[in-house]
Amino acid sequence: MLEPLTDAAGTVLSVLQIGGLDGQSFAFEQISPEVVQLGLAVLLGMFLGLEREWSEKNAGIRTFALLTLLGAILSITGEPLLLVAGALLVITMSVLLAVQSLLSSASEASLSLTTSASMFVAYGVGILVTQGFLIESVTIAVLSSLLLVLKRELHEFAWGLSKEEMQSATEFAILAFVVYPLLPDEAFGPWNAIEPRTVWLLVIAVSGIGLVNYVLVKRYRGRGFIATGFFGGLVNSTAVIAEMAQRAKQQPSLRSLAVGAILISNAAMAFRNALVVVPFMPETALIVGVPLGAITVTGIGLSLFVSDLDQDFEAQLTSPFSLRNALVFGGLFLAVLVVSAGAEATFGANGFLTTSFLAGLISSGTATATAVTLVATDQISSDLAIAGVIAGTLASILVKVVFAATIDWDLVRPVMIWNVVLIAVGVFFGGIVILFL
Repeated sequence: MLEPLTDAAGTVLSVLQIGGLDGQSFAFEQISPEVVQLGLAVLLGMFLGLEREWSEKNAGIRTFALLTLLGAILSITGEPLLLVAGALLVITMSVLLAVQSLLSSASEASLSLTTSASMFVAYGVGILVTQGFLIESVTIAVLSSLLLVLKRELHEFAWGLSKEEMQSATEFAILAFVVYPLLPDEAFGPWNAIEPRTVWLLVIAVSGIGLVNYVLVKRYRGRGFIATGFFGGLVNSTAVIAEMAQRAKQQPSLRSLAVGAILISNAAMAFRNALVVVPFMPETALIVGVPLGAITVTGIGLSLFVSDLDQDFEAQLTSPFSLRNALVFGGLFLAVLVVSAGAEATFGANGFLTTSFLAGLISSGTATATAVTLVATDQISSDLAIAGVIAGTLASILVKVVFAATIDWDLVRPVMIWNVVLIAVGVFFGGIVILFL
């Protein structure tokens, strides 16, 4: 009974040996890149069509997979006319889909527009895959699928926006995507300290944190302030105070929450700096981790202590963000930037700790990254780098008192008291580590 199977196996083996596919001479490298690209195009098409299939639309997994495959095939041929013909085919399919939906109901006709647009995206993804844009094609497929899945959430968000919120979102988009690319990318001015893009990034950061804070406070009330402080501190803790102080100035009842948000932003900043240093200098994990970790834990604890998270207040936020406040804060940042650059030019390399402290007045992340870079190039010792990181972190905590005074004088006393406590904790635990090591 086994003879037919044995004969068949022998025949297959002979064919493989004749073709050079006997398992010894065959390798995956022999598969042409085009075959891999076609397979990836089909997989991405299936992924795109998954949500449409789940939503019971007329075009589902198979249709989208075939569209990406069509785009990939026509792109491999390298004939522009064929690509145009493929696009015309997709247009025809979209029109037929719209007509069919229109005959069913008006609501289905409006919904078919999303499916039609998705079909064009699928066709484009297939072309991108064969052109070598693999990461881009995967990113487009994932983002497109996410837009389809979050349909209800996106509609509710759009319908819930007021005219003022729409205006603020447009202004922020102009700041980030129109003005920023137009700014020169070269430093100029005294000591070449004026870097327009660096200063404008802070303006964008202040505006972005304002938008995020507006959304979180509307939804989570007092807890929204604390969340903004923490996540804003991971990005730029200096920018947090601009937003929080402005809100506290508008509504004095929010001062305790603003102080709590500033404290937790300092905690997040110290935590971020530790994460930057430890992977590059693991031997210093204890020396850096203990003082910065102590600042992180103390900052979180103090934030929860001074903040009344259940405070009942009217969240009468006048606008999602204040463009004037962001520009004023950017001007202050520019002034500190010039002063720091002048001090660095005066003290030179021998004044590393001084320049680290001055850099921390602007951004402790910059001071930390500089210290790590200098250690990697053997320009300074690890001990000096650690001192520079801690100096920059403490400076970033201290400078918030100055910025608070420029916006809301009533915040100076509580911000100064609790920030001094954070500095004392960092110095104390840093001294203990140095003493016992």
